[in-house]
Amino acid sequence: MGFSTDAIHVGQEPDPLTGSIVAPIYQTSTYVLEEMGKDKGYDYARTNHPNRKALERTVAKLEGGHAAYVFTSGMAAIDAVFRLLRPGEHTILSQAVYGGVFRLTTKLLVDFGLEFSYVDTSCLKKIEEAIKPNTRMIYVETPTNPTMIVTDLAAVGRICEGRNLTFVVDNTFLSPYLQRPIEFGADIVVHSMTKYLNGHSDCTGGAAILTRAGDAEKIYFIQRSAGAGLAPMDCFLVSRGIKTLAVRMDRHNSNGIAVAKFLESHPKVKRVIYPGLASHAQHEIAKRQQRGFGGMLSFDLGSLEAAKTLLNHVRICSLAESLGGVETLISHPALMTHASVPPEIQKQIGITQGLVRLSVGIEDVEDLIGDLDQALAKI
Repeated sequence: MGFSTDAIHVGQEPDPLTGSIVAPIYQTSTYVLEEMGKDKGYDYARTNHPNRKALERTVAKLEGGHAAYVFTSGMAAIDAVFRLLRPGEHTILSQAVYGGVFRLTTKLLVDFGLEFSYVDTSCLKKIEEAIKPNTRMIYVETPTNPTMIVTDLAAVGRICEGRNLTFVVDNTFLSPYLQRPIEFGADIVVHSMTKYLNGHSDCTGGAAILTRAGDAEKIYFIQRSAGAGLAPMDCFLVSRGIKTLAVRMDRHNSNGIAVAKFLESHPKVKRVIYPGLASHAQHEIAKRQQRGFGGMLSFDLGSLEAAKTLLNHVRICSLAESLGGVETLISHPALMTHASVPPEIQKQIGITQGLVRLSVGIEDVEDLIGDLDQALAKI
């Protein structure tokens, strides 16, 4: 079946009891046993429930994985994936990784004996130079948040396969509609489902999609043991959002390209970072491994003062954390999403004081461009 058909029907079959085309929300904490040792597939909502199982089927199908497990947030899913590692083992991560992942790894997981190195994963030589005898995993964001660096997935997949390393890809920025990392060799894909998969800014959620049965068993054990599985109502909201993922992503994509071109031509914008522009350093790689360029972009206004002026004068664009909703969200990475990253590291990875991140929504693009134009005029 095609992507949109799977997004609407896999895991979202009509309720067999009533025929309801939308599955009910199983808002219960426990399930009654038929007799001792015999249940109907569920016993306690922390370990599993019908809404979670249905959403996991959908997400696994869309990413092309063996299994998927959904969590209370993207960070909970990422934390579960790092728990596959043992003390003393080493992971290589994309240098410009999301601030929450930087905080998790440098402030928490290192206390449990895990080792982490951050490199520009768009440079294969730097990845190979960072591999050590105890390296077990390579964790890639592509495009990176917020610097929009693209990593060649197929090339990193070959590196991992040749050295028996686990290849993990955060696919949040593009969704499985625009990029399917497993097709390029990824072993595990993670998502903040809060973003494009849900798409409506009304719940949080995360997902880990696994290609190997052994990893899937371990992730499920972590999910039910740590108690971070997604609740029924949130599963329902993400399942509902996924039904329109394809049509939303097409609009995010077309709007993103139009806004990026407008900003690139504006005299007050110093630089636009968007893989869909020919000026992007990895534009050709993005064309090769993505079905589209998406709605995420960053642009530099040259100073904190200029960035603040823009952010304080937008009217349609909403100044807020997060991304991937139907509404356009705008933020200042250095002071918001990546505030936990030390200033010297921000500078090293290209997060300047003038950098603005834009999650282009699905509004009429003429209105978005007009809003940005009037705010830029205030600088």
